[in-house]
Amino acid sequence: MSQTDTSAQVELDSGRRIKVKAANIVLTFEQPQPSELIAQAQTLCPEIDLDLAWEFAPSDEFSFTDFARDYYDAGATPVQQTAVLFRLFEAPHYFRRTGKGRFKKAPEEIVKAALLAIERKQQQQLQVDAWAQELIEGRCPENIGEQLYRILFKPDKNSLEYKAVVQASRQSQVSPLDLFKRSGAISSAYQFHWQRFLYEFFPKGTQFPSSLPEPDLKATRDLPLADVRAFSIDDSATTEIDDALSVQGLGSGTVTLGIHIAAPGLGISPADAIDHVARNRLSTVYMPGWKITMLPDDIVQQFTLLEGQACPAVSLYASYDEQSLEFKGQVTRLEQVPIERNLRYDLLEDTITEETLSGQAPADYEYANELAFLFKLARHLKAKREEVRGKPELFHHPDYAFRLLDENGQTNTTEPVGSEQVSIGERKRGSPLDLIVAESMIVANATWGSWLASVGVPGIYRSQYSMAPGVKVRMSTKALPHAGLGVPQYIWSTSPLRRYTDLVNQWQIIACAKHGSTAALAAPFKSKDADLFSIISAFEAAYAGYNGFQRTIERYWTLLYLQQQGITELEATVMRDGIVRASHLPLVFLAVGAQNQPRGTVVLVKITTVDLLTLDVSAQLEKVIQTIGVAGQDTPQQTDEESADEDDDAMTGPIELAVDIQAGEEGQATL
Repeated sequence: MSQTDTSAQVELDSGRRIKVKAANIVLTFEQPQPSELIAQAQTLCPEIDLDLAWEFAPSDEFSFTDFARDYYDAGATPVQQTAVLFRLFEAPHYFRRTGKGRFKKAPEEIVKAALLAIERKQQQQLQVDAWAQELIEGRCPENIGEQLYRILFKPDKNSLEYKAVVQASRQSQVSPLDLFKRSGAISSAYQFHWQRFLYEFFPKGTQFPSSLPEPDLKATRDLPLADVRAFSIDDSATTEIDDALSVQGLGSGTVTLGIHIAAPGLGISPADAIDHVARNRLSTVYMPGWKITMLPDDIVQQFTLLEGQACPAVSLYASYDEQSLEFKGQVTRLEQVPIERNLRYDLLEDTITEETLSGQAPADYEYANELAFLFKLARHLKAKREEVRGKPELFHHPDYAFRLLDENGQTNTTEPVGSEQVSIGERKRGSPLDLIVAESMIVANATWGSWLASVGVPGIYRSQYSMAPGVKVRMSTKALPHAGLGVPQYIWSTSPLRRYTDLVNQWQIIACAKHGSTAALAAPFKSKDADLFSIISAFEAAYAGYNGFQRTIERYWTLLYLQQQGITELEATVMRDGIVRASHLPLVFLAVGAQNQPRGTVVLVKITTVDLLTLDVSAQLEKVIQTIGVAGQDTPQQTDEESADEDDDAMTGPIELAVDIQAGEEGQATL
């Protein structure tokens, strides 16, 4: 519109006028209009031969207007000049920009390397396009199939396979998981869940290092032999037997309860090679039909409390008045404990009952007198804790035992493949044997927690300041009350073969047993030790992940059980918002039509579809069997050492998968 030596006033297509400095003007022209100039130049731009342009470009710096006159002729039009500007600007591998509208051609070796890279990228894009098209058409390319789980769970976002999946998902508007399902790439739902877990928690596999040294057992050889008849109580599948019990002094007026805990802490030292393995895993991972142990089996077998052997143990002896059950005192010893029997829950629960233990029925089994006293003591201890809790411990839901059977109907002993026949058995929680073991372990964990605090030795404590809804158990190094259990302090120390926190606490307890009041100086972990806080943080993350996987895989086997048994109807109890809990299976799911039913209502639901991959259950209400609860009413809270998942933590499906496609920066897609 107007121009001076230093600036010009120009009018945009919108009608807005702006001031432009003369130094920023690279081309001045009368015709055509700017929009037409750009459109015509963009059409002409691809016709400019870059190889020819680079060949004849001057070796020195040049302006695009001068180069346009060289490439076309002395009368190069504004459109031709603009086309040259666009072409030079979009080819930095041929021409480097040196200023506003000025360029210099790149050296020959750089041009050759750039052209090779461009050609390679074009070929890669062609490959990505081909793979993406195959996925869209319902076929999974071999290369993508080989990296299926890596792409889904831990992808290399620069790989061609990943880019092809992202491209196919964006073009088809279908999630990657559905693309893989449609193409048949995911042939096993079990492997899908298993590999997902491994990629997150065991990316290097579940095998132990082959060169682990033997634990140092010198500290266990000179331990005194305990004069007790000890027995353990576990499930038949348990191989890591951490705890055993003994009873002395029956009929004498004072009875001593012996709680004997396997002592890997006497053979494994902090920071040694075995400790490094245990600290990486932090816990044994349990799942139906299989487990990933925290320690190698050959090391576990050197410390497990196996019957017929004298095993190194950390023993707590707690004395009680035989009649009043008043606590009289306790002592901790490091010793060899002879294990007479490994009793098994599943084989004895029908024999050892409340009636036989209370004298109401004949007790024809080993340790009848000892178990009778332990049952009496356990009920007394539980009642005392419930006084502190302010409410009784109620077990509303049973435990379930999964058995995976091979083709011969025998219990499968190898790693599951996901198609085994499933057997699910119901086991009521709070049985007499359960109660005996649970109360004994609470005694040990509360007593040792108090002892550590009294001598100034830090430990890893579990505390809960209130039983109010939403107040969860937390781990710390402070001896604080555990409201849910009704004890003044509580540590985990009775499963050192299975949980790393227990092993850490056992090292601290061993230091107390060896050094007494000066244990704070000799303990491996000192007060405010940063390593303890690091262990707590890592353990909580791993333990939550392991428990989450256990819930996931148990849900898988439960849904497979429904399919195998042809179950289409289930009795269930309404929890909230249409979510129901199956009465005789470990299954929580949403039932359409149950949204307005009061909590506690017993209903019959029809199962319409089951998806083993997403673990989703589609169901609808058929009829109300019995109305028990009142809408919005909560059932009593259950809280014990190994409490089942609360309603808020129950897995209702479907599972969440990281397969969301979004447009990221610079137009890149993110899986």
